Amino acid sequence: MDSYRIYSCDDHLDMNAVPPTLWTDRVEAKYEEEVPHVVEHGELKLWQVRDRITGVSGPYPEIETALDREGLGDDVFRPSDPVRRMQDMEQDGIWSSMVYGPTSLFSYGIEDPTIQLIAIRAWNDWAAEVFNVYMPERLNAFPEIPPTSPEDAVAELQRLAKMGHRGACFSGFEADIRDSAWDLLWAAAAEAKMPISFHIGGGTRFDPRQRDWQIAGFAAVAPMQMDEILATMIFSGALERHPDLKIVLAESGIGWLPYLVARMDATFEKHVVPHPERNKITMRPSELFRRQVFATFEEEPLGSDLIPLLGPDNFMWACDYPHPDSTWPNSRAAIDHALGKLGVDAVRKVTSDNCRTLYNLP
Repeated sequence: MDSYRIYSCDDHLDMNAVPPTLWTDRVEAKYEEEVPHVVEHGELKLWQVRDRITGVSGPYPEIETALDREGLGDDVFRPSDPVRRMQDMEQDGIWSSMVYGPTSLFSYGIEDPTIQLIAIRAWNDWAAEVFNVYMPERLNAFPEIPPTSPEDAVAELQRLAKMGHRGACFSGFEADIRDSAWDLLWAAAAEAKMPISFHIGGGTRFDPRQRDWQIAGFAAVAPMQMDEILATMIFSGALERHPDLKIVLAESGIGWLPYLVARMDATFEKHVVPHPERNKITMRPSELFRRQVFATFEEEPLGSDLIPLLGPDNFMWACDYPHPDSTWPNSRAAIDHALGKLGVDAVRKVTSDNCRTLYNLP
């Protein structure tokens, strides 16, 4: 592993660490109350949209992050500072970091599609012009694609491609991707060769904002909520119609995927082959998965046993910095412990080659 570079394909910049004036610095004054902005509430600083409190700006109460474990918890904005963030990546022996930002803008009370677009564009601009520009071949914060309409999504994706973004995140929980109208987006992404990521974060009745037992329940089942997104992209024909489209199931883990892919193949034989006239695909789901789908994982206890079931070409390892379950700053030891039995070639694919190739990195 010392002979090649390690790429972390699913790291984070959470809302609590986002610069407090990111949105207000980038919108007209008349919109400042409509987009996320920080207000003081006693000793706390909180994110607010209109009159709705949506989160904490600063340390999360009662949550120990990877930075806390290393005595850096007071440096709460470290993840949004590209200089200090790259220092942390260097410490961990990670060459390149793919970063998912605060993807839940739409749970923050932004209902007006016009304001949604303004807020999304502000984040996307900051990611390109402030964060990624520091080391664009090593540090990549993903932009957001608006779910407000297919036309809005295509226009923003084309703008993102011109800005140099290497991939983009899209909420399969906000948009109804069963609707064939979203073919506009899949076609545009395929043409731009921009992978589309669907990140975990919805699809369950658990409410982790309650800060009680539901946090554990949500954490346990969240990865598997990606099953409908994957099945939709396959059975709707989106992947078969657009063979150059690549999608990423971000933080999905591995465990449930071999089962679902096998079940989709069985469903294909029982429901698609006998009735081609009412279906959208002619290829087996496992073939589409291997050709166009990638999944990210962190510490996967059975990774050495599970990855061979679908092959190492479709999985990408992640450090998950700076989350509580991150392997930082001991990622190389964690990789060796979790994947050592796979063999050198397979480990290199899932920790380096697959991410580098997908995002056209050096």
